[in-house]
Amino acid sequence: MELTDKHREYWHKNLVVTAILLFIWFVTTFVVAWYSRELNAISFLGFPLGFYMNAQGSLAIYVLLIWIYQHYMNKLDIEYGVEEGEDE
Repeated sequence: MELTDKHREYWHKNLVVTAILLFIWFVTTFVVAWYSRELNAISFLGFPLGFYMNAQGSLAIYVLLIWIYQHYMNKLDIEYGVEEGEDE
C-alpha cells in the first residue's frame, strides 16, 4: 500500500508528539530519580521534592501525559478524517 502525502503528514505529527511525550516521560522517570538527592534540598507541600516526585509527582505527570496524547490524537484524527465512528 502506497502512503499518500496526507498519511505521511499524519504519521509525522503523531511521531513528533510521541517523541516529545516520551522525552518528558524519560526525564520524569530517570532524570528526576537520578537527581533526587539534590532535589531533596527543595521543599514541595512540606515534603522534599525528590521524595515527592518519586512517590506521587511522577504518577500525576504520567496521567497528564496520557491525557495530552489522547486529546491531541483525537484532534488529529478529526483533522485528517480518520476518527472512529459511534457504535450503534
